[in-house]
Amino acid sequence: MLAGLCAVIYLGAREGAKRFFFENADYQVRTIELQTDGTLQREQILKVADLHEGENIFSVNLGRVRDSVQRLPQVDEAEVVRKLPGEIDIRVVERKPVAWITGDKQISDPFVSDAAFLVDARGVLMKEKKLLPEYLGLPLISGCSSESLEAGKVVESLEAKTALELLRLSTRSFMQTRFQIREIDVSKGYCLVVTDKNHSRVTFGFDNLDTQLQRLEQFLIYSDDAHRELATVNLLVQRNIPVTFGKSPAEVINETINPEEAPRIMKAIPVQTSPKPSATTAKSRPALSPTATPAAKRVLPRQPFKKK
Repeated sequence: MLAGLCAVIYLGAREGAKRFFFENADYQVRTIELQTDGTLQREQILKVADLHEGENIFSVNLGRVRDSVQRLPQVDEAEVVRKLPGEIDIRVVERKPVAWITGDKQISDPFVSDAAFLVDARGVLMKEKKLLPEYLGLPLISGCSSESLEAGKVVESLEAKTALELLRLSTRSFMQTRFQIREIDVSKGYCLVVTDKNHSRVTFGFDNLDTQLQRLEQFLIYSDDAHRELATVNLLVQRNIPVTFGKSPAEVINETINPEEAPRIMKAIPVQTSPKPSATTAKSRPALSPTATPAAKRVLPRQPFKKK
């Protein structure tokens, strides 16, 4: 009797919950509120979550929806909340890309290239359907040929991880304003060749990035005090670091406005002397015109007349 009573209570509770909750029209999903801080579209998230309006709110598995949204490469964190009687809220925190990455050594514009991927600080690769204008100013990590680039994967090569670590360390107060990285070439395999906004080329090693940035900061301070621009710096060398300086912007502007005149090259004209006339030429020479100057004649002495 006790077992039968428990079975009746269980079946009655189940039937009551089914009628009052799962089959009640008041608990249908009428509103799906989506909040995201990136470029993901509403249709894209709902398609992945397999969530539709009109289904019962209690039949929605919140854990399954969250895991499905979390699998998107652009999503860093996802939260799904059920609000009775008919609202489900989804809050998405998207990954913030910090750079472009490509396996090519040279690429003209990663914004329009299919071989370039966006990568966040954790090394997760992304392929955005909608590109924002601020992505144009992101630095480029090029020459990462040892990495299999695919959306959703995490970079594993030492070169790519070191490049991301260098980007993170270079966001300090002074370095962020003075040394803004535009491209990191990792194709050499033993160093990073970094180009900044002023076209300075700095070679970094894979170890002790903090120490190398401190040495670079000293060179930047010196160049600012001396009003000179750094051209190349090789930080692989610990002592007697090779450094070259370029022309200052003022010198480049002055050369553009007032270019140096090319020296005039004076070409000498050879003197042509008239050849002496030969006997044959003298005979064939035409007679002088009346206006020509007569030739000088020799006066012979007069001889006395003799009678026979």
